[in-house]
Amino acid sequence: MKNQRSIDLKAISFFAMQKYGFKPEFPKAVIREVNAIHPETSEAIGKNGKDLRSLLWSSIDNHDSEDLDQMEYCERGPDHEINVKIAIADVDHYVPKHSQADQYAAYNGSSVYTGIVTYPMLPDRLSKGISSLLPGQDCRAVIIEYTVLANGSVRHGNLYRAIVANKAKLIYEEVGDWLEGSRAIPQTVRDVDGLEAQVRLQHEAALRLKKFRAEQGALELETIEAEPVVKDGKVKDLVVQKKNMARNLIEEFMVAANGTTVAFLGNAGIPMIQRIVRIPKHWDGIVLTAAIYGENLPDEPDAKALTDFLVRQKEADPIRFPDLSLTIVKLMGAGEYVPLDPGESPIGHFALAVTDYTHGTAPNRRYVDLIIQRLVKTVLDKAESPYSIEELVDQSAWLTEKEKGSKKVERFMRKAAAAVLLQNSIGNTFDALVTGASDKGTYVRLITPPAEGRVMQGQQGLRVGEKVRVRLLKTDPMNGYVDFACTGRA
Repeated sequence: MKNQRSIDLKAISFFAMQKYGFKPEFPKAVIREVNAIHPETSEAIGKNGKDLRSLLWSSIDNHDSEDLDQMEYCERGPDHEINVKIAIADVDHYVPKHSQADQYAAYNGSSVYTGIVTYPMLPDRLSKGISSLLPGQDCRAVIIEYTVLANGSVRHGNLYRAIVANKAKLIYEEVGDWLEGSRAIPQTVRDVDGLEAQVRLQHEAALRLKKFRAEQGALELETIEAEPVVKDGKVKDLVVQKKNMARNLIEEFMVAANGTTVAFLGNAGIPMIQRIVRIPKHWDGIVLTAAIYGENLPDEPDAKALTDFLVRQKEADPIRFPDLSLTIVKLMGAGEYVPLDPGESPIGHFALAVTDYTHGTAPNRRYVDLIIQRLVKTVLDKAESPYSIEELVDQSAWLTEKEKGSKKVERFMRKAAAAVLLQNSIGNTFDALVTGASDKGTYVRLITPPAEGRVMQGQQGLRVGEKVRVRLLKTDPMNGYVDFACTGRA
């Protein structure tokens, strides 16, 4: 692996973007338009909404993220309540509907993260600068308020505009390890007076939210998506991003914030887009999967029974749990965007165990969130909605397909990076787990590094979950192929 042949993964990622229907470069008209934007003074921002710059706002994200979409702040209330404020970057202010940047963002649908190159939905000057909630600048935001009750349920609050200022950009791994007790308090937390208590209060609220949703049947899933570690243009390793307490905190806060947004738009009686995961059509397949593990699930879909089964399996066999999770995800079906007209019953999100859900907390990175932000501001301004129900139908279908495309790009690039990492290991033998076995092919994932590939020899009789020994036969980075021969059970 030390003498990798020169493979231009950036060029491969560019090709993958085009192959799956994306525009990998900003048109000159978009760049000109964005370069002409003049950042506003704090006085100009402060004329439109509340001034909340004095609050102890902080963000938690990846170490290299600069396109910050949200920040969090909590206060204790009566009766053990915790009042939560979520600040969402006011991207719509800088990207009006039908602008050049808006049209490009609408086409691609989201930022695409290949692990090699990030293809942002909006130019860096916006998403990593003017419209980002970075420390050191006053920012426009839309605030989402809700209250976490003692039992972990949520009382929805109000939405409004504000000017905010980020006091600390925190990192998932550092905060997660600290909250889990495996490292000291991060310097970024220690440096800001009162931030330790603030983050601990946020953590307390998140644990309540998680416990409540688990009681309702929120699924505990954990799939493996190995990201390449690239240094000096070479793939050095593949690493798996693990869930931790900090990621849980943000996930729980955003689920609650999106539910509050749906309630806000629903009360206003305007059409919107909801994010759904339908009740599984292939529940019988999930029942059969559980039976393989000696478990009995009800004949009718039951989220609570399924999550209890998954929790038991994660405790019993954590190594194989990601593959079980992936099987359940495939049988359950992918998430979708669908329109919701006032008065209609929402479909709900089976995996999250919530009925009212959308995507509205990441407008720098996802186009549907920008649509939702415009709808929210329509209510605040008592104006006519910029979207007809027909437009929302079309947008929902388009953005669902673009999400599928972005996942294909990201999956292809994980395979391409694995092929580069392993290209000098032809003939070597590895321990692996069987992750798929059907008429379409038999697939394995290496224990170390966590690369996936197809078994081209000796695949007969292999079953999902088996631990095997495989010999590397061939790699093809341009096509994302890694081929193995099975040499026996491990």
